[in-house]
Amino acid sequence: MPTDTLTEVFEEHRPMLLGVAYRMLGRTADAEDVVQEAWLRWTGGDRAAVREPRAFLVRITTRLALDRLRQAQTRRESYVGPWLPEPVVTDFGPAVPDTAERALLADSVSLAVLVVLESLSPLERAVFVLREAFGFPYGEIATALDRTEAAVRQLAGRARRHVEEGRPRYDVDPAERRDLTERFLTAAAGGDLGGLLALLAPDARLVGDSGGKAKAPLRIIEGADKVGRFLAATSQGADTLYDLRLVEVNGAPAVVGLLDGRPDSLVQIEVRDGRVQCVYIIRNPDKLTGLADPKGPPAPRHPPARRGRAVSRDPPS
Repeated sequence: MPTDTLTEVFEEHRPMLLGVAYRMLGRTADAEDVVQEAWLRWTGGDRAAVREPRAFLVRITTRLALDRLRQAQTRRESYVGPWLPEPVVTDFGPAVPDTAERALLADSVSLAVLVVLESLSPLERAVFVLREAFGFPYGEIATALDRTEAAVRQLAGRARRHVEEGRPRYDVDPAERRDLTERFLTAAAGGDLGGLLALLAPDARLVGDSGGKAKAPLRIIEGADKVGRFLAATSQGADTLYDLRLVEVNGAPAVVGLLDGRPDSLVQIEVRDGRVQCVYIIRNPDKLTGLADPKGPPAPRHPPARRGRAVSRDPPS
């Protein structure tokens, strides 16, 4: 196969391969490394027996991602504080016009689902990603993982049950979620504790990820009152210090805070029954590099009357 044809075939499948690797690993750099290694094996290996390039490339990518995932799980045991996936900007655009397909893609890459996937075994995660996110047949997944189809079906069943137990079991209208995100931002940036408590579910949680490289809670904060008070104490006046941008991240609206033109933090909420169920805050600088040039519109500003106390650039942990 000529080199230019090899490149064309690989580039045709690259977005899917990146999608598989990212959902398995939760980090774009790791996903890109895996896909690069798949490219080297694609161009440097014997392809005489390759009848279906897509299946071949998925098999290589999945096995490479499995190896890296096993290594990553060992490293995460020593990670400082809670671990969250690296956020990625998701603008499906006209390439995914169908509402059902768009919803499926957004759900499969959501922070909430990726967090649940962290609790699966590497094989369960691979099967879940290939089957649920990309719709691969069980037989093709069995070939990719060198397992029997019966074993893959068992892995898929266990993974699906586990994810269903841990994932949010509710649908949220995108417009409602965006509106709630804007109202939440207004209350938080203004230090409006009453406004925050009105938006937070009673059992709301706050998960902060800094990796020990920035100020963020080192434990999950639970309960509306504790979450509200933390946000009111640390976020008031943030829109005077940061350039805040509304960006679609992992299939849902999020707020990116730019400090001196560099991404310093990301905040995204999980919604249930019109209330904020979980607040995700990512401040690990290694995970924010992909948000260096966010294209979203400026986030709404809260009324000037809310502005008061000076704020520290780093909220206390």
